[in-house]
This record gives sequence, structure tokens and C-alpha cells, in this order.
Amino acid sequence: MSDRVIRPGDPVVVDIGGTMPDGYCSDSTRMYSVGEPPADFLEYYGALQEAQQLATQHVRPGVTCESVDAVARDHLTQAGWGEHFIHRTGHGIGLETHEEPYIVTGNTLPLEPGFAFSIEPGVYLPGRHGARIEDIVVCGDDGPVPLNTRPRSLVVLD
Repeated sequence: MSDRVIRPGDPVVVDIGGTMPDGYCSDSTRMYSVGEPPADFLEYYGALQEAQQLATQHVRPGVTCESVDAVARDHLTQAGWGEHFIHRTGHGIGLETHEEPYIVTGNTLPLEPGFAFSIEPGVYLPGRHGARIEDIVVCGDDGPVPLNTRPRSLVVLD
């Protein structure tokens, strides 16, 4: 949080979540821009959308947590934005907002059906702007089961 005033052209990260009446947590992040965003934002936002989609498609029983992270990280690196992806790709979610399994380099835990976790790659340019797209995914018997169905496109507010 800060006292910074949002200005025309500013991209805004909106991270929404909470605890449902049954005690389970939710989490989602989408991007908005107040007017047209900077050109470099649009360049990396497309790569970010692809990284998030590729990492989601990679989910299936037996693949490791770190391999899901690597799919997103490698895509952003190949697109020229890897040095600006400064956090893990995701975290488990259930009765706690952040729990195992962590989708991060070094976590060799294989995914199992029923594991629920976020996939939320991000690109952050210090002192300028950043973006993150976050969805919750469950590892299904045959692949990913995305729980968030809202569009992942940038919403430009006039």
C-alpha cells in the first residue's frame, strides 16, 4: 500500500481474494489500466499472458512444482523479460491463502490430483509499472482444472 495517486496511463494490479463461507480461500489477479498504458507494458503483457497459459497447460499429475515454474519463467526469459520476473510462479491454496505446494524453482514435489495452487507469473519494472495474472488451478487426473474463468485481457478504463 502507498499514498501514490493513480494517473492516466498507469497499469494497476488488482489482487482479489478472501475466505469463502466454507473456510476455503480464493485468489485472483487481473490487470487494469487508467487510459492507454505505456508501450513497453503492452509488450510484456502479451508475453505474460502466454507464460501464464503455458504454465497452466503444463499441469498434470507427476510433473514437478518447479517444472511449472520453469515453463512460465523460461517463456518470459525467451521474450526478454525474465530478469523482471522476481517471485515464484505460485502457491498452494486451501484453508490458508498461501500453503504448500509452492510453485517455485527447487520444489521437486510432483503434482498429484487434487492439489490446488495459483499460477501467477509477473513482470515488474522497478519504479515504473508491473503486471501479474493469477488464477487458481487444480491438478486433475488428466491435466489442469482452472477455477478462474474470467478473461485475462487487460481492461483499459477510460
